[in-house]
Amino acid sequence: MSLATLLVLADGRLPSGAHAHSGGLEAAVSAGRVRDLDGVAGFLDGKLHTTGLVAAAFAAAACAGPARWAELDDALDARTPAPALRRASRAQGRALIRAGRAMWPLPGTGREPHQPVALGVLAAAAGLQPLAAAVAGAHGTVTGAASAAVRLLGLDPYAVHALIARLAPAIDRIAADAAARAHDPADDLPAAGAPLLDIGAELHATWEVRLFAS
Repeated sequence: MSLATLLVLADGRLPSGAHAHSGGLEAAVSAGRVRDLDGVAGFLDGKLHTTGLVAAAFAAAACAGPARWAELDDALDARTPAPALRRASRAQGRALIRAGRAMWPLPGTGREPHQPVALGVLAAAAGLQPLAAAVAGAHGTVTGAASAAVRLLGLDPYAVHALIARLAPAIDRIAADAAARAHDPADDLPAAGAPLLDIGAELHATWEVRLFAS
């Protein structure tokens, strides 16, 4: 595994559009479910073990078999019941593919893949293994929301980053589990859901004024 290449994929400065998304945190803050640092910690932990697990699994599977991207994309679509979240995922996937084409030769996709699938395709093109794709997928699930927490709640960025550091062992475990299933049929990959994220995303999409796209 090239650790430097993995850092390129996991770098928050990668122009993939992730900075424009809160990962559902803006809706959770508005609803009063997240009010402080402890609330952010719980939000990130729950997100990691649900949508983070799914993202890691699909990124690993797409990395292990980039030719399966369409099958995996359909399966991930079925795991994303909220239309607003589908749009957000595909928007980030489109931006990620665009950024990836500037760095590595990529296969044609023909449509805008979901972000985890796009991440796996990029990881394969960069010569990474499924475990690296899974790490980047799980890590990105929490870092985007953590960054948004600083803006939404005015929290100390050092304290928020400490939350990410404490989640590192769990990110490693989830990524390892996801990578171990990288060759499973698409229908057998994890399907952990987060209904409040789905509901919040649909409500958030109706707002006339918001800081984040999702």
